[in-house]
Amino acid sequence: MTKRRMFLRMVTASLLRRRSRMLIALLSIGIGATILAGMVTVYYDVPRQMRAQMRSYGANMLLMPSEGETLDSETLESVLQMLPGDALVGASPYRYVRLDMTSRQQSFTTAGTDFAEVQKTSPYFSVEGRYPEAPREILVGREIAETIGVREGSDMELTWQPAAGETDGKASDSWTPGAKLSGGAKGFGDAMVYVAATLDDAARIQEIQIDASTQTPEYGGRTSEDALFLKQFIGKSLPLKMNEEIDALSGATVTSNAVVEALNTSRAADTFAQPRTTRYMVTGILVTGGEEEGYVFMSAEDLQALTGEDRLDVAELSVSADEQQLNGYAELINGSGEGVTARLVKRVTKSETAVLGKLQALVFLVTVVVLILTMICVSTTMMAVVSERRREIGLRKALGASDSSIRGEFLGEGVFLGLLGGALGAVLGFIFAQVVSVNVFNSSITFQPLLLPATVLVSMIIAAASCLMPIKRAVAIDPAIVLKGE
Repeated sequence: MTKRRMFLRMVTASLLRRRSRMLIALLSIGIGATILAGMVTVYYDVPRQMRAQMRSYGANMLLMPSEGETLDSETLESVLQMLPGDALVGASPYRYVRLDMTSRQQSFTTAGTDFAEVQKTSPYFSVEGRYPEAPREILVGREIAETIGVREGSDMELTWQPAAGETDGKASDSWTPGAKLSGGAKGFGDAMVYVAATLDDAARIQEIQIDASTQTPEYGGRTSEDALFLKQFIGKSLPLKMNEEIDALSGATVTSNAVVEALNTSRAADTFAQPRTTRYMVTGILVTGGEEEGYVFMSAEDLQALTGEDRLDVAELSVSADEQQLNGYAELINGSGEGVTARLVKRVTKSETAVLGKLQALVFLVTVVVLILTMICVSTTMMAVVSERRREIGLRKALGASDSSIRGEFLGEGVFLGLLGGALGAVLGFIFAQVVSVNVFNSSITFQPLLLPATVLVSMIIAAASCLMPIKRAVAIDPAIVLKGE
């Protein structure tokens, strides 16, 4: 029989003779290994799980056109290609315009977006009804719905006309003899007032038409039909001065100011500008508890068809990455030369980093405490074993057994227990982590291949370290005193 086989036989025989005590030590190591494997799995998988959960708080990166640049869907798609596909959760483009509901003398901020992406970047949006899916379907904020009395299934007729200043060049460049001008400005309640005018051969106002259908009929609405108010503009040159050349219509000061502003910012048009009106169906009421409840949402395609422009004001991105990675992505986009500026939503990014850091610190602390308790339990058990085997150890030393052989036997027992407990704990630890992940994060974890050998190795080291004190006590036994029965 070889020395190795003899050594293994002695170790296994010693463990089997004291099954109850060794079972306690094995369970201690197994429990410690289970917690170790489970916590390590959670520790490394928590960032992925938490980032997925934190995405419910909204976007953490904004893309906006740089100064003097414009952002369109093609440019946005080019910028998104710079981000890793597995990191980008969603990207919601937005363009904001002011649309009028002339039947209710109301004007609303309307956002054109991609509803499929909105559900990824803003999962906290709550919709009473459903998201729009087909053309000419819209989502209405609760605040607007309560104001005008619409609900799911209602129709809304919305009107758009470009506001003054949306074209290049100065407005005064259009004020030439015989020119036909059109313009718009915000009136009462921020609703748009539209104006069309024709200039004579001396570039003076020859004819004027006012569309104030969005204003209160008994006040601002009268500016489009009051002969005395309209007569003031005829024969005047632009720009006009309110309260000097033009007097406000009684009871409609805000609307009167809007008419003058619309003329002063008007531009040439081939024909009198006519509002573009489209009928939409409300598919749902948006409830967020925030400013979104004061908006109307439609698809980017519908808004583009209404305005005739492919233009974006901002894109909200939800990116699964830590703060350092997000900063890296932002620097990459800002230096790409695409005319796009990337900014991080600090509130979301900082909160995510702080929560992850604290959670990982807690997991690490719990793991360390459990491993220390495991060492204490194993060490106590082995100390009891040494006490039981005092006579055996004394006899062996009297017969010539060396201290190294005694150390080797006890260390072998500890390592063997660590091997068994570590293997058992690695399997149970993954199951434990899976249960925690499913119940806390509602998603499964990914198995780490290196977890099994790492857990077994750490368990063996802990078991071996736990045997150091009992081994020291075993080696210190004096055979003469033990054989005397003292």
